[in-house]
Amino acid sequence: MSVHIGAKKGDIAETILLPGDPLRAKWIAETFLENPVCFNKIRGMLGYTGTYKGKKVSTMGTGMGVPSISIYANELITEFGVKNLIRVGSAGSYQKHVKIRDVVLAMAASSTSGVNELRFGGADYAPTADFELFIKAVNSAKSKNIPIKAGNVLSSDEFYEDNSEAYKKWSKFGVLCVEMEAAGLYTVAAKHNVSALSILTISDSLVTKERITSKDRETTFRSMMEIALELA
Repeated sequence: MSVHIGAKKGDIAETILLPGDPLRAKWIAETFLENPVCFNKIRGMLGYTGTYKGKKVSTMGTGMGVPSISIYANELITEFGVKNLIRVGSAGSYQKHVKIRDVVLAMAASSTSGVNELRFGGADYAPTADFELFIKAVNSAKSKNIPIKAGNVLSSDEFYEDNSEAYKKWSKFGVLCVEMEAAGLYTVAAKHNVSALSILTISDSLVTKERITSKDRETTFRSMMEIALELA
């Protein structure tokens, strides 16, 4: 048993889907997996393992932010042998052409977090997605006729920024959207030579000020889930 995950060896699949919200992990397990079994309740961070099309798949919440997802990713990899870590989460659009309900594949993750600055002594490290997982996700989306956007995203340490116009700096340089975890996940995965990908659904737009309702999120997130589950 690790510090933060109360599972035993073999309880967790090599492929895991990682929403930030533990209740969304519960929804994923109950909606998409056959015979899901709960392997973690420590700190309320629910985790489940079941099967999808005959393949063993797990899902677990990670909490919000780079520090939180980094803790869980480290333990999943080093203690439980997870090889494919797929973040499935929401994001806020920075571009007019990236609209609410769009699915975004994060090819790379810029960040306002200071974690990698400390790790690399002030040098810039560019956290990027695993190429094989990325290509599989693109092909999965094409086969299901699900439109996608792909590019650079921002992993921010702040949910409520003091400057409401700060996003325009990132938008100018082509950043598609903002979330809070991808840069941490990609860095930990690279350190341990495993695969990671972040698949995001746009839940609101900083450009148009639109946002989807909580009820809409469930049906909207199905497209993202259909892509992610095929990666197992």
